[in-house]
Order: sequence, then structure tokens, then C-alpha cells
Amino acid sequence: MIRKTAHQCSSWVLPSLLAINLALMAGCAGKASTARYSASNMGSSCYAKAIPTVGEGGLAWGDTLSMARKKSMDNCIRYAGRSGGTPNTCQVVLSECKN
Repeated sequence: MIRKTAHQCSSWVLPSLLAINLALMAGCAGKASTARYSASNMGSSCYAKAIPTVGEGGLAWGDTLSMARKKSMDNCIRYAGRSGGTPNTCQVVLSECKN
């Protein structure tokens, strides 16, 4: 019968604990960025989303519908250009003000 020593067990314990710690930190990091995003937009009641034919679009908040639409178009043009898309095809596809 083979008997495990404390050294043999510790060889897998530390990597396991590190993996669990990294997984927990990754989950918390995503929640923190979402909280920051929503907290920074609490004063704005209007939002708009613009997307290009190819590439990444943009979502923006603003005090007025026209401000949100302009910001989303600016973001769409910027992000589409960075993602290898077509910035000149950006269109606002959703815009709304919440009460």
C-alpha cells in the first residue's frame, strides 16, 4: 500500500487554491466594471445605440435624445474604425428616454 506524504498533497493544493482565487477575482472584476458604468450614467435618462454594417457599434447615454444619438454615432464611428469595420455605415438603431 502506497502512503501519500504531506509534500505530495501540497503539490496540488497550492495550484488549486491559486486557480480558485483567480476565478473569483475574474468574476468580481466584471461586476465592478458594470457597476462603474451604470453609476456614471445615473443622471442621464436617454440612451441610443448605433451600429455599423461591419464592426463594433456604440451605446451612449445623454440628457436629451439628440445628445444620446450624437454620442452613440461618435462611439460607433470610433469603435467600428478600431475593430476593422465600416465606420461610414453607422446608423442609430435604438434610441429612447426613460422617465
